[in-house]
Amino acid sequence: MAKEFTRSDRVADAVQRSLAQLIPAEIRDPRLGMVNINSVEVARDLTLAKVYVTFVGESNPKTCQESVAILNKTASFLRTLVGRELTVRSTPRLQFYYDESAVRGQVLSNLIDRAVAADRANRGDSADDEQES
Repeated sequence: MAKEFTRSDRVADAVQRSLAQLIPAEIRDPRLGMVNINSVEVARDLTLAKVYVTFVGESNPKTCQESVAILNKTASFLRTLVGRELTVRSTPRLQFYYDESAVRGQVLSNLIDRAVAADRANRGDSADDEQES
């Protein structure tokens, strides 16, 4: 029977759970708001982990990029803490990236809602015109 998850997938899941607990507890920078870790991708050789994050209540791209820079500056410290929790020989190097997919999804959802509302309004107007005739 084939393995369902590769080792890199299991390490990525463990890194994600660990970072979700460590960032709010250990990073004391007031410029850094609430951080959501959307996903973690670990290279097959377990040397690099790409961590995709979003920030709760923050939509300004400049502020988000500054927050990512803060996380990247603390990456080696976080790597040390993650390494203490994981039982792997070498802990992957962490690189943080801002994940725009949640923001883009919300924009698309708003566009769809507006299109549906406009369609309903147009149908309501044409149905009223037909009933009057």
